[in-house]
Amino acid sequence: MGSVYPYSTTAGRRYRVIYRRPDNSQGQKRGFTTKKDAELYLAQVETSKARGDYVNPTDAKISVGVLGTEWVDGRRSVMKPSTFHSVESAWRVHVEPKWGKRAIGGVRHSEVQTWISGLAATHSATTVLRVHGVLAAILDAAVHDKRLTQNPARAVTLPKKQRGRRAYLTHAQVDTLATQSRYPTIVYTLAYTGIRWGELSGLRVRNVDTARRRLRIEENAVLVNATMHVGSTKTNEARSVPYPGFLSEALRTASLGKQPEDLVFGTGEAHARRPQSQDGWFASAVRRAQALDPTFPRISPHDLRHTAASLAISAGANVKAVQRMLGHASATMTLDTYADLFDDDLNRVSDALDRARQSSLVLADVVPQHGPTM
Repeated sequence: MGSVYPYSTTAGRRYRVIYRRPDNSQGQKRGFTTKKDAELYLAQVETSKARGDYVNPTDAKISVGVLGTEWVDGRRSVMKPSTFHSVESAWRVHVEPKWGKRAIGGVRHSEVQTWISGLAATHSATTVLRVHGVLAAILDAAVHDKRLTQNPARAVTLPKKQRGRRAYLTHAQVDTLATQSRYPTIVYTLAYTGIRWGELSGLRVRNVDTARRRLRIEENAVLVNATMHVGSTKTNEARSVPYPGFLSEALRTASLGKQPEDLVFGTGEAHARRPQSQDGWFASAVRRAQALDPTFPRISPHDLRHTAASLAISAGANVKAVQRMLGHASATMTLDTYADLFDDDLNRVSDALDRARQSSLVLADVVPQHGPTM
């Protein structure tokens, strides 16, 4: 138990609180103008010790810059290179300039809210959410280390992502794009398997099972700051993805003359790089397709992943099958991502039930004359 002691200053009587920290070292706080305030502070210290959430005020003096640098460095080895690049950029460009010199104990919830609201006025929701996530994670670490009792960056109002309307190609539009492309096999593979560009880039000859028509997806190649990083898939799990029979000959041709460890696409040794957004072969193929069909949407290679999901669902694939094909972490993620497609699927279910009922009644030659009785 601590104690309260008076002492004199030129400004008058003041009170000092002396107490024991959980590690039995002595702590003190001076400058209280009333004994009541000093006793209240002491009571708060004793209560926090009893609850196990005592924070040494000295520990809260560490700056966001020091703690943040440690946190960011610690992410390097546990994040995918592309993810780490985004996190490090958010820290360097936004978080550190604003909060780097501030003691973590001096960060106020209201200040964080004002900052986030200001960012939201000039930046996309995706950027703001990432920037907030970095600051919040750093202060979460401070809470876990008992440098703070609570995180002032939590429970702020954040902008919501506005999901744009996705472009889903039809079978005919996929054919048009492929025929207008320098690399039709890549277009067909992306549109009918749903694999990510990095997974296509990392696909090796040994990963193509022509007998079962399966692609074994176990490698991901991503270009970050002009350096190709090769590692495991986004979910760190390999998966088997089916491909339609018409792709067999094209994949066999792409693998011709290559060794099992060679890459299917590209030179066989160097990973295929994602085409440039404006001047690359994919964008050029899209422009040629649009010249032939004015309704052809403006798309990126990643949109072919959405097309694959759409075509699979239209063909009758259930949510679990689509999840496994796309490599989503959960069926919930698949449902959330493609809720609009599964809504259309429900309409097809109701139509199919209607047809099944009519067929059944015709076969049984039973046509109800009256409505159901109670």
